[in-house]
Amino acid sequence: MISFPRAKINIGLKVVEKRSDGYHNIDTIFYPVPLSDALEFVTTDGPGEDELVITGINITTKPGQNLIMKAVKLLRESYSFPRLKIHLHKVIPPGAGLGGGSSDAACILKSVIKRFRFPVKDDELKDLALKTGSDCPFFLNPVPSVAEGRGEILKEIKPRLEGYYLVLINPGIHISTREAYHNCHPSLSKIGLGELYSHKISEWKKIIANDFEDFVFKVYPEVSELKKALYKKGAVYCSMTGSGSAVYGIYEQKPELTARLKEKMIFEGIL
Repeated sequence: MISFPRAKINIGLKVVEKRSDGYHNIDTIFYPVPLSDALEFVTTDGPGEDELVITGINITTKPGQNLIMKAVKLLRESYSFPRLKIHLHKVIPPGAGLGGGSSDAACILKSVIKRFRFPVKDDELKDLALKTGSDCPFFLNPVPSVAEGRGEILKEIKPRLEGYYLVLINPGIHISTREAYHNCHPSLSKIGLGELYSHKISEWKKIIANDFEDFVFKVYPEVSELKKALYKKGAVYCSMTGSGSAVYGIYEQKPELTARLKEKMIFEGIL
């Protein structure tokens, strides 16, 4: 069975408060984008453990520590199914704030459940996804959504970017999510991102921000420079996504990019 786990960008990200369980409550908008990994699995007879082979982008995480394997292990706690041979072709860069690992995990959950017709209710599936990763529930049904709590409290919203042109840049810097949260300063906001999202897109630059940019731009100024470069090319709105380090620009039409931006670009196209 083959699936194509999609990436997401964050339109704004507000860290609201630190929770008693060590996680943080956030306010953000998850927006799916047409950049995908490829994920395939087959069943195999005989004893042994599930196997994962990764091609494409070279990632340092060992296959056994991949969120895909964590998701499969969680499923096996409640359901019995044959040993799996899994092939992940990685296109979405890790540590870039694009949710690739969480998307992979959500897709393997859905695919295995569909393949073996397990009677998994929506709430149970969402719980399995959340145990795998905070933003995994979004990727079970990746449509534009306001996300609160750890990222699992989702409210679908109207797409606003249809017809706009997206440029996605990867500086190649791996940002630790743990470190990013450690260096942020949680605070409440009077106006939620769901309301700000309804404003004209041309106004987003002044009213929608990503709280992680202050830390990341200070430590890695080259990320800030890439955002500035996208704006110089006429972007309506630019931001770092998630905890970084990928940045994106939203344009009314295809821009003429500099050689430096083209070198680091991982996706461009109409949304």
